[in-house]
Amino acid sequence: MCKANDRSGYGCLGHEVQVEHIKAYVCRPSFFTDKAVIVIHDIFGWQFPDIRYIVDLIAGHGYITICPDFFKGKDPWKTTDHWHDFADWMKEHDPVKVDREADVVLKYLKEQCGAKKIGIVGFSWGGMAVHHLMLRNPQLDAGVSLYGIIRDSEERYNLLNPTFFIFGEKDHTISHDQKLKQYCKVAYKIKVYPGQVHGFAQLKPEDMKPDDKPYIEEARKDMIDWIKMFI
Repeated sequence: MCKANDRSGYGCLGHEVQVEHIKAYVCRPSFFTDKAVIVIHDIFGWQFPDIRYIVDLIAGHGYITICPDFFKGKDPWKTTDHWHDFADWMKEHDPVKVDREADVVLKYLKEQCGAKKIGIVGFSWGGMAVHHLMLRNPQLDAGVSLYGIIRDSEERYNLLNPTFFIFGEKDHTISHDQKLKQYCKVAYKIKVYPGQVHGFAQLKPEDMKPDDKPYIEEARKDMIDWIKMFI
């Protein structure tokens, strides 16, 4: 797993907004667009530098991009927290209990930003939330789940719209579910990136190791290409 306490700082390009009961970080392209992407953060929350970098990166490709606080003000996981407390922390931060917040953000993007097509991207905790939402919410036209997958639901193969699952080869925290091919009725993709660990794809350029950089850049390009294919 990539070490969060080794990250450098980041000067954001976007700004924070209040969307009903949810705080969010938004970045827009320099031109008008009716296409949008929701980014779901990992356990380190919506203010973590890496996730804001990803929001700005996607916005640079022509999308209104928003990262809401899906923890609703609850504390994110901190680098000083102890992993033996993680199971209890997860009970208070359930990645499949995001439906209400997703609907609020979708309404905001459609009514306040003029979005007509909306995709969703999520990392780790957020990847599980993306998988859940792609099973539940037909308003999401496409999704990308990075190193996060729902394993204990009988409905986990019933994707409503195209979904791309990205994994690192050395990520032992998740399982690569190969049964999608047998059950899925929509476009989907699974790709494993050689030598990569959990959390690899959201590193900022200055935090990348030279050997990992080509795979990180490949994963990001694949993520953007998937979004562009459907959004």
